[in-house]
Amino acid sequence: MKRYFIMMVAVLSLLIGGTGRTQAQSDRQFIRSGNKLYRQQNYAKAEAEYLKALQKNSRNPQALYNLGCALMMQQKDSAAIVQYQRAGEIETSPLRKAKVYHNIGVICQGRRLYGDAIKAYEESLRNNPNDNETRYNLALCKRLQKQQKQQPKPNPKNKNNKDKNKDKNKDKNNEQNNKDKKQNQNQKQMSRDNAEQLLNAAMQEEQATQQRLKKAMQQPQSRRLQKNW
Repeated sequence: MKRYFIMMVAVLSLLIGGTGRTQAQSDRQFIRSGNKLYRQQNYAKAEAEYLKALQKNSRNPQALYNLGCALMMQQKDSAAIVQYQRAGEIETSPLRKAKVYHNIGVICQGRRLYGDAIKAYEESLRNNPNDNETRYNLALCKRLQKQQKQQPKPNPKNKNNKDKNKDKNKDKNNEQNNKDKKQNQNQKQMSRDNAEQLLNAAMQEEQATQQRLKKAMQQPQSRRLQKNW
């Protein structure tokens, strides 16, 4: 009886161990599948595979990091940072941890959050001091942050002055437009008056011509032909 109990315990131990290995293999299988899709630039499907891996093992730092990369390539920056931070908390390898915080710095730098980017790059360099790319990005963010702080802030007084100047210019433009309208109206009126005068003059000339013709028609024919040879 005691021997039978010992054998059952041994079988159960093997089953539990086998289940653990199957689960671990399943994690790696989904990660490998996701990596293949990632290399094919199919980031949405790669994201789905990494999520499957995390369903098997939610504390797999490689799955978390790779998921962050897939999200980052889809411009889902906020979600990517969440996964990177989770990976950074769990990851034990300094080199891989440095990559995590380097990517966080890249996202923050792209969004001009230079303070957050500086903190992430500094954490990355603490884990990998030999990363020259991270060191360059850190120096660039410090310079950009300094320039950002030196930019003048908008002054409400200047804005009010600009608004007043706009109103003055608007009033001047309105006055000029009114003057132009009046001038155009006067010109049109003058043109009408001139046209009427010319028309009246033409009518008077026509009447005078007709009167002269009538008088000429009333004179004797001999008189009209007097100068003919």
